[in-house]
Amino acid sequence: MNKYFLMGALMLGAVAAHAQQQNPADSAAAHTPPVLRHEIYPRQEDGDLYHGLSRKLTFDRMIPPYGIEVTYGKTVHILFPAEVRYVDLGSPDLIAGKADGAENVIRVKAAVRSFQGETNMSVITEDGAFYTFNVRYADEPLLLNIEMCDFLHDGEAVNRPNNAMEVYLSELGAESPLLVRLIMKSIYKQNRRQVRHIGSKRFGIQYLLKGIYTHNGLLYFHTEIRNASHVPFDVDYITFKIVDKKVARRTAIQEQIILPLRAQNYVTCVPGCKSERTVFTMQKFTLPDGKCLVVELNEKNGGRHQSFVVENDDLVRAEVIDELKVR
Repeated sequence: MNKYFLMGALMLGAVAAHAQQQNPADSAAAHTPPVLRHEIYPRQEDGDLYHGLSRKLTFDRMIPPYGIEVTYGKTVHILFPAEVRYVDLGSPDLIAGKADGAENVIRVKAAVRSFQGETNMSVITEDGAFYTFNVRYADEPLLLNIEMCDFLHDGEAVNRPNNAMEVYLSELGAESPLLVRLIMKSIYKQNRRQVRHIGSKRFGIQYLLKGIYTHNGLLYFHTEIRNASHVPFDVDYITFKIVDKKVARRTAIQEQIILPLRAQNYVTCVPGCKSERTVFTMQKFTLPDGKCLVVELNEKNGGRHQSFVVENDDLVRAEVIDELKVR
């Protein structure tokens, strides 16, 4: 009997030992995290995973920055092809701002002498272009005056990522600033006279409305100033306002000013025996009953003012832009 008990104990011990040898491996397998794809769950330098689902940004998504140098004793000026709407500095080591009286020029300099490392600066312009710069300190910067070009004029398609015009501005609604610019350029280049019955002519000056166009909630007015005299015509200001057609006596005149959002070739002076054209962009509007749109052209230090009237029927017949001819 003792012999059988001894053999049973030995068998139980062998089974227990075998189980103990297998359990650590099974336990490790149970707690081993699943194999994660590196593209979906990228690891940081410390080995930790990003929180939540994330994936790496590839270089084709990057807007390559320009490199500029600044110093404490000199100012770097950067000229942009359009009015600057937004500037962000990556460090208090930099100071920047618009040049006085110039909306498209940014001045930049170091706020601290010989600051270490590198910082950045970002700029958004009125035409929707986004520019980014890597900035570092130099005792004698190589470039002090820099002129930026957009990809429409620099002739190199590879420059598009450096100032990709994909920034949408609130006043243009759902329309791309780049497309607005191309539409104005196309209207100006085609130079068609779609409207033939609206204009004014006095004192050798003729002010014409050549066309009204519409696209994606915006209106485009194509105007022309013709100077048949030998005296230059200096433009003081141009106003677009909605007024009452008939105003009774002792009744206040109700005026609503419409401000243009953009202008292609805004004219400030028309030489003698010359003509100039401008394309204005405005938010879509219509005229209620009893109202009309009055466009006034005023001469600076002169009296050869011009004005014409646009009716609601003219606005609703605006030509829809369905193709662009820029080149």
